[in-house]
Amino acid sequence: MVEIAADPTHPRYQSLLMRHRLEEAEKKGMLAGSALIAHGRGEAFDYLLGEQTVPSALKATHQALAYLLAAQRPVISLNGNAVALAGKELLHLADQLKCPVEINIFYRTPERMEALLSHLEQIKREESFDVEILGANPDARIPGLEGPRANCVRRGIFDSDVVFVPLEDGDRCEALMAMGKTVLVVDLNPLSRTAQMASVTMVDELTRVVANMNIALTNQPHPFVDDTFQNEDALSAVLVHIRDYITSA
Repeated sequence: MVEIAADPTHPRYQSLLMRHRLEEAEKKGMLAGSALIAHGRGEAFDYLLGEQTVPSALKATHQALAYLLAAQRPVISLNGNAVALAGKELLHLADQLKCPVEINIFYRTPERMEALLSHLEQIKREESFDVEILGANPDARIPGLEGPRANCVRRGIFDSDVVFVPLEDGDRCEALMAMGKTVLVVDLNPLSRTAQMASVTMVDELTRVVANMNIALTNQPHPFVDDTFQNEDALSAVLVHIRDYITSA
């Protein structure tokens, strides 16, 4: 992917880089028309965090990683924005976890699926990642969910015990939770239905979350599941941070 030719010292560099990645992905046919709107909504919440990983979000990230490491059948579910923003980093994470990734998108068309699958396969070849990429041929359905997102791969999302679902919609999060899965989400809005319903919510920007996971897997002792972790407490801590950040601005 061609990166933006901007000064990395620019205070908005990271934000501009993410926008550019989405623009390039849209040109390749990887995204639905609403993708940029969804990203902009998330950016607004990131401003309220100070565009940083707050302590409670990092704690949630380590808890999510611990669940992935302890899982029998972990899987990473990817939509268009996740692939566009952090496809390489997410494949690196899957390679380290030895788990598959599965593409599952709201506006599913053959053209979009082909664009996303081709993009990930190219990264896989270039980086020599040993990752199974699922989603092309769904053979199961998520109960209680209507539309194309109900379609999934049995040995992927359907049979998983822990599913990492960045940038998820509330209804699919609810359906996955109803299946008895541990659902790990990235959502910059701590008040969203997804954030409130998930097993672990990382209120953080996706590329920061995945970078923190990859760093932890590479350089730090692997985390263990903390049985005292409460997602509600993590979300409350984020809301306190937002309040204090706004009042001190």
